Amino acid sequence: MFKNRILFGILFAAAAVILGGCGEYEKLLKSRDFKKKYEMGVALYEDGEYAKAGTLFDQVANIYRGTTKADTVKYYQAKSYYGQRDYMMAGYYFNELSATYASSVYLEEADFMTAYCYYKQSPRAELDQENTYKTITAMQMFLVKYPTSDRVTECLAIVTEMSDKLVEKSFISARLYYDLGYYDSAILALRNSLMEYPDTKYREELMFLILKSSFLLADRSIPSKQKERYQATVDEYLSFIGEFPDGQHSREAKRMYESSNNFLEDNNKES
Repeated sequence: MFKNRILFGILFAAAAVILGGCGEYEKLLKSRDFKKKYEMGVALYEDGEYAKAGTLFDQVANIYRGTTKADTVKYYQAKSYYGQRDYMMAGYYFNELSATYASSVYLEEADFMTAYCYYKQSPRAELDQENTYKTITAMQMFLVKYPTSDRVTECLAIVTEMSDKLVEKSFISARLYYDLGYYDSAILALRNSLMEYPDTKYREELMFLILKSSFLLADRSIPSKQKERYQATVDEYLSFIGEFPDGQHSREAKRMYESSNNFLEDNNKES
């Protein structure tokens, strides 16, 4: 019984402290003591209470504008949103810090974090890649501005990762026409992907899909267009096999070539 009373007392005291802290925070939100709001915002941020800290910094940001602490407030405001994984707002405030306070001690970190917040918003390759392009641009600007930064290696790695994602996006988008059976459009899209990224790791797959799309297009064409399209298939085969004679698709490619060649030979005999 005595132990239960002690435990109850401890829990009651802890609850009182928590409630008291909550009450103090709620009162502070309504007050005009901006210095105390700033100090509690920093303390809450350090404790990992990013949402509460962010609310306080939102309240004091305009008050401290033009003062010696303006960039520090903006920095904590941005970091608080980043801590909440709100990368869009965090990036906005990091960019605002960079644009407004060119001599700030936080400038390099703000420039990097602006780019990094775009990186955190970059989606998987199947989706729209606007933030991927923004990441690459912002990271490259950072590299130009801070060529000796400790973050150079990380920036280069991120640029490579984002570039690879754009290559994958291009391949997925081009292959979609093939998957849907739009072979004419597929050939155009696949060629464009190759032209845009000639060194892509998907080069063999792209060239094979161009060959296969050409063959399937010929096979499904009206008679008057088949000769021309089977000849195009033969040409695509020669291009493909010239680069990948022992590739994983070489056997299937050869079957399409032989079928196309047989058609052309039969057609020439009839002529």
